[in-house]
Amino acid sequence: MYHKAGFAKFAGLVGLSILALLVISSGVACGKKAGELGVPAAEVAAAPATDAGLSIVVGLNMVNGTVKNALGNYFFMPEFPGFDIVVTGALEGGDTTALVGKPVRVKGVFNKDLPNLLVAQSIEIKESELQYKSVYTSTDAAAPQDFFNQKTRAEYLDLNLTKIDKSGDWEGKGKGKVHGTLIPGADGKNALISVLGADGKEVGKVIVDAETSYATYYSQKLRLFEKSWFYLTIKDSVDKKLRLKSKEMFHADVVYVGLY
Repeated sequence: MYHKAGFAKFAGLVGLSILALLVISSGVACGKKAGELGVPAAEVAAAPATDAGLSIVVGLNMVNGTVKNALGNYFFMPEFPGFDIVVTGALEGGDTTALVGKPVRVKGVFNKDLPNLLVAQSIEIKESELQYKSVYTSTDAAAPQDFFNQKTRAEYLDLNLTKIDKSGDWEGKGKGKVHGTLIPGADGKNALISVLGADGKEVGKVIVDAETSYATYYSQKLRLFEKSWFYLTIKDSVDKKLRLKSKEMFHADVVYVGLY
């Protein structure tokens, strides 16, 4: 027979253990949800620290992980959530897509004015427990011109488009954002953004003249999401007669794609 006091103590310890596991599991789940897709620190981290508890300092940092997403000069590691890593020069083996699936060790510079970016100074691919192969070195710590700084998001207001003939919703604005889905271009035609209204129905379309490599990189990272926010540099309106026929409202360049 168990002694009552002993049993009570044992039950209490089990209860505390279960509670601790629940707290840990909850913390891991929240962190994973916030950063698993590499969404920026504002959609996760605007401070020099990551969801995973990694301490990021202004200046040089060392991070390790496995590359999950990459395009052009940019790549993302789940172990470093909320941040993108960029190379500014030639990478052995081509562009960053050559790193996908590989465990790497990265030295990079963090600048507090660029809240979700680490500019790589060196990249090494892990070949064994004790051996790394260098594939990139640089002394350049500047962000590429196409990088979208999260601190500028407030400059891109929701255009709140309602009708294709209501050109005042976009003309003269210079820049803004719309919510919708991307329709890839085909047969030499431009890609389009199907802009959705508050009721979820299409209001009209935006003709995409160009997309920065950083925006394309984010489109790839968010490919599992059917709808996104597109940050635009607004250009010429489509002729009104053509607009009524095609529902295409205006031309724009896409500078960023995000979840809000």
